[in-house]
Amino acid sequence: MPELQWLVEAFPNFVRYVVVGFALAGLFLLIYVMITPWREFRLIRAGNTSAAIALIGALLGFCLPLANTIAHSVSLVDVVLWSLVALVVQVIVHVVMRLMLPDLRGAIEADQMSAGVTAGGFAACFGLISAACLTT
Repeated sequence: MPELQWLVEAFPNFVRYVVVGFALAGLFLLIYVMITPWREFRLIRAGNTSAAIALIGALLGFCLPLANTIAHSVSLVDVVLWSLVALVVQVIVHVVMRLMLPDLRGAIEADQMSAGVTAGGFAACFGLISAACLTT
């Protein structure tokens, strides 16, 4: 059965890309929660929905270009390099959001849903644009 043979041969490559993808997503989360002035996981454990929405939007904004890079990459090094670009884009989006909305920290800590949706939405939208740019 040629399909099974192909699967057996491709599986190690799949595992490598999954491990690298998960590691890059974990690295993004680590860096992102270190640069934000609020403590996402503490807030989320306390039931803060706006912090959860902002964090998931940022993660989605990173994972969209990550997934696109994995799908179109020529190597794992290619994936890592373009993922670092996507990470920088998300950091820039976060910094710009904080400049545009100086009370973003207070609004998210106060669980104002509009703040979480805005922060997460901007991150996801710019991640989508970044993902599209990686296919050219």
